[in-house]
Amino acid sequence: MKTAMTGGRPVLTRHAEAETCADPSSVMTLLADSDSTADGFTSYRSTFAKGAVGAPAHFHTKATELFFVISGSLQVLVGEEVTVLEAGDFLAVPPHTPHAFAAAPGCTADVLFVFTPGMGRFDYLRLLGRVMRGEADAKEIAASAERFDNHYVDSPVWRAALEGAA
Repeated sequence: MKTAMTGGRPVLTRHAEAETCADPSSVMTLLADSDSTADGFTSYRSTFAKGAVGAPAHFHTKATELFFVISGSLQVLVGEEVTVLEAGDFLAVPPHTPHAFAAAPGCTADVLFVFTPGMGRFDYLRLLGRVMRGEADAKEIAASAERFDNHYVDSPVWRAALEGAA
């Protein structure tokens, strides 16, 4: 049974019943979206294959993005600094802060993501999967920036970190 309630009541998503979105390098398990949570948060879990690129440099204008590394290692950009998060590490990225992430070089990563406030981001994650599988045009991602509060930026620091990992 999948339970999603509003009014300050619990949200329960059973693993066996959670929707997943997959692309060639990751699987995203959709846990709770803002339209089904009383406090308007969004949460999903991503399991990245070895060397998988997660997200290019971007920022959110409204949401704080929270990362908790369940296992493996996640390379992240925060502002102009690149670091590696290990299993058990937690990171909170406030609005207007450029950030990016990928599985650390030679590693896999299993990460819990939470956005607060949420913005109905499951449709964005579904779109990403379709683009990665070649079922949708990448221009749809750019066109959805305001709707999903996901604004891409150029980061020479992040590009250099990815090139160094290759």
